[in-house]
Amino acid sequence: MMKILVTGATGVVGKSTVEHLLKKGVPANQIIGLSRKKENLKDLAAKGVEIREGDYFDYNSLLRAFEGVDRIMLTSAIAFTDRFTQHYNVITAARQMGVKHVVYMSIMRKEGSGRIIPEVTESDRFTEQVLQSSGLDYTIVYHPPFADLLSFYYSPNPYEDGIKVPANNGKMAPATRDELAEAHAEVLSTPGHENKTYSLGGSYSISFSDIAKILSEVGGKPVSFITITAEEYIDGIVSRGVARHVAEFITAWVLAIEGGEFENQSGDLERLLGRKTKSFTDLVETSLVENK
Repeated sequence: MMKILVTGATGVVGKSTVEHLLKKGVPANQIIGLSRKKENLKDLAAKGVEIREGDYFDYNSLLRAFEGVDRIMLTSAIAFTDRFTQHYNVITAARQMGVKHVVYMSIMRKEGSGRIIPEVTESDRFTEQVLQSSGLDYTIVYHPPFADLLSFYYSPNPYEDGIKVPANNGKMAPATRDELAEAHAEVLSTPGHENKTYSLGGSYSISFSDIAKILSEVGGKPVSFITITAEEYIDGIVSRGVARHVAEFITAWVLAIEGGEFENQSGDLERLLGRKTKSFTDLVETSLVENK
């Protein structure tokens, strides 16, 4: 009986991956959710999913958690933590415990790009190298920006404040966290994904200026679009009470979007899902209905 373990199961992507495994018919007793605190996953436990405690920084806890596991979804650690150590521990413990296959979620990079997104790019590359040289079967799934979180990059009140970003017409191919988690579940639950990489760009290409137009059309109110400097953008975020290093991190993502770092549309995500992804227009329309 194959056992699939999903790390970071308390987070949105990890939990959604578990839920999609269940929807795909994987028996609950073959799915394991990993968390630093078991009580945080009572809802999954109630569905029959086994919950194990483990911490990326606690190597021995990972050895215990990975006992009898065949496949692991390595949900990447959050920024501003030591991702190098955390991911290395997971991969090394997986190898030691006889795990056969590890799937890792990385951030999409444009081919040949030398761009470094602080807190992300270097640790992603390190993790990929460790995984590919580990002797384990691996799958690397490259994530675009999350379509359901694009509002994170502009004012909470775009109809009043407009969209002011250090970008113009640079395109990206976003996908929702739920769509990406469903793709994870497909890779984890079906054969033929060993030693492959997938670029999970969404079906629709969009820029920040496009976002302003869509918000205007769907909301029936004009949303202005203004290109500002990176420093002005950082200052605006800091003025809302965000730490400067976090504001700089957010800005790096916007600049990467403008630079086309996330525009690749390989079709991999559509093939894994068996359909097109949701458009930003779909998401905005759904949000307006839900908020009425």
